[in-house]
Amino acid sequence: MNDPVDGPAAPADDPLARERSHLTASRAALRAMREDVEALDIRDVTANWVNAEVLQRQIDERIKALADLSDTPLFFGRLDYLRAPGAEQAEGAEGEQFYIGRRHVHDADGDPMVIDWRAPVSQPFYRASKKDPMDVGLRRRFGYTGGDLTAYEDEHLSDPAEAAATSKLLQQEIERPRVGPMRDIVATIQPEQDEIVRSGLSGSVCVQGGPGTGKTAVGLHRVAYLLYAHRERLARTGTLVVGPNRSFLHYIEQVLPALGELAVAQATVDDLVAHVEVRGTDDATAATVKGDARMAEVLRRALYSHVAMPTEPVVVVRGSRRWRVPAYELEEIVRQLLDRDIRYGAAREALPQRIAHAVLVQMERAGEAPDDRVQDAVARNAAVKAAVKAVWPAADPVKLVLRLLGDAEFLAEHAEGLLDEQEQKAVLWAKPARSVKSAKWSAADTVLIDEAADLIRRTPSLGHVVLDEAQDLSPMQYRAVGRRCSTGSATVLGDLAQGTTPWATRGWEEALSHLGKPDAVVEELTAGFRVPTDVITYASRLLPHIAPGLTPVASIRENPGFFEVRGASGPDDVVAACRELLTREGSVGLVAADPRIPDLTAALASAGLPHVSPGEETTESTRLTLVPASLAKGLEYDYVLLDEPRAIVEAEPDERTGLRRLYVTLTRAVSGLIITHSAPLPSQLTRSGNDVRVGLSGPAKAD
Repeated sequence: MNDPVDGPAAPADDPLARERSHLTASRAALRAMREDVEALDIRDVTANWVNAEVLQRQIDERIKALADLSDTPLFFGRLDYLRAPGAEQAEGAEGEQFYIGRRHVHDADGDPMVIDWRAPVSQPFYRASKKDPMDVGLRRRFGYTGGDLTAYEDEHLSDPAEAAATSKLLQQEIERPRVGPMRDIVATIQPEQDEIVRSGLSGSVCVQGGPGTGKTAVGLHRVAYLLYAHRERLARTGTLVVGPNRSFLHYIEQVLPALGELAVAQATVDDLVAHVEVRGTDDATAATVKGDARMAEVLRRALYSHVAMPTEPVVVVRGSRRWRVPAYELEEIVRQLLDRDIRYGAAREALPQRIAHAVLVQMERAGEAPDDRVQDAVARNAAVKAAVKAVWPAADPVKLVLRLLGDAEFLAEHAEGLLDEQEQKAVLWAKPARSVKSAKWSAADTVLIDEAADLIRRTPSLGHVVLDEAQDLSPMQYRAVGRRCSTGSATVLGDLAQGTTPWATRGWEEALSHLGKPDAVVEELTAGFRVPTDVITYASRLLPHIAPGLTPVASIRENPGFFEVRGASGPDDVVAACRELLTREGSVGLVAADPRIPDLTAALASAGLPHVSPGEETTESTRLTLVPASLAKGLEYDYVLLDEPRAIVEAEPDERTGLRRLYVTLTRAVSGLIITHSAPLPSQLTRSGNDVRVGLSGPAKAD
């Protein structure tokens, strides 16, 4: 593989100059495509104002999709296919050359200038290798500064020596210091990731990946690919990305346009189940019990306890005739509906029609010839309505949960054999709420309400759901997400070692069962692209204690990264370490246990060191982010200063959760990590008996 070629200017016959020229021409072609759409006159092709509105909206969306994102590379690679007469070719014709980028661009004659990365002909850019070149003679990667093409790197796949080398541009893109939005990820996808990205829509997949293995990149690429490959189908059924917090969703908004998609529905789990306003909190025990899958059966029992077997007949008067449906026949109808196991609300709607049908049978036996209109009229009869109200009353999911959490006897009746006395006591409110509005609902309560709502009325299903940071979900939350893709498929992303809730997932088989996707394929990513070698090796000391069955991440980074563990006597030493890291290029994250954040905030202010909070954009003048450990998941910084590891562990309700939180915070750095501590480090980090060897670079020392 050739070293990257770069430079500010080049002669006309220089390859870099030609590539820059193609970039300029491609941007001009994209601009022309946009102008053609803007110039469309729809006045003579629309029959009415409704059609005009629909067509105009489609045109506006097309114009938006054709926008040239100035800071995002229009293409990032090139494929040159081999000239091999008589040999079977890949999708590209022999000798053809294709530029691979974020969207399709064609010239005035309709010839492609840039191929969408999701198109089949682009696949060899990600998959071609020394062992299987896929008829590609040369793969060229491009390096950019902002939107300017500044370098290229060639990989001759027919040359084994070059094909075995690691892409320096790829390494540089992963390690590139940055300020502001997340780096562009479309050019860095790897073969094993691409295989998951392009898997079929009908099947569900679960991706287990440690820090820096690119599982989020896989999820975003996958939703963009599926929307490209199955656009019409997913336009009807819908697509959703579920993330852990608002910061993650903001990240999606920044990244998806670079993948060719501008509008993808996104939400947190809390958004999905927002039936009531959350104003309360649960302790760990209560939240764990409320999130347990057994609560689904408790709710089902409580709901169907409202159904009462009829004891009186129904008498329907029509004209001079009286039609009597005896109680035993009504009971048979009710039991049939219960046996069918259909939704509570659907069964309640079916009941008056079933009673009316029983009346029509009697009419027919008496020689009458009733039709559907008569059956509908009987179903609306006052006597039938009264019977339905008494036998199968209307139910409200919020009021059902309100009673269950506030009435000890009602809970005990329906939790018998499911929850023991201590568990029942844990979920009961200390002071029952007087009304739905006065109740201080917790996040776990809203999930229970969502479950009850689905028991009454089926939740609409989407075509595909991507669920990230899935390891932190409770079984009941999995059920809530699973309802949104019950007839579709799912992409589940997570890392068992990073589960930081007391109810965190212990195994993917169980989690996928709660999601309703027990047949999902589980893929494991173990190659680390983001976290430096020495950092991930040190963090992996915790794996035997937090996720014994997981394979440690193996960093493929050539740069081992900067890593140091040092003692600190107080906040002043932490501030000094921040100043030290800020002398380097890139972003800096100061990560600390949540209870220590106020003191560190005061120390930074006293030292005149500006900083931002997670979710706020850094700038050239303010590159430091103060990160509570509870919000660190999913974030990354070029350099991280980790304050007091023991405090991070002790801030959690139990040691297992604390060590998992520590693992998360240890793996947020892209280029370097400094750990400062005055208290002893957790024994799991210092114990020499662990199977993982730790290497320290530079002036580091193992305290």
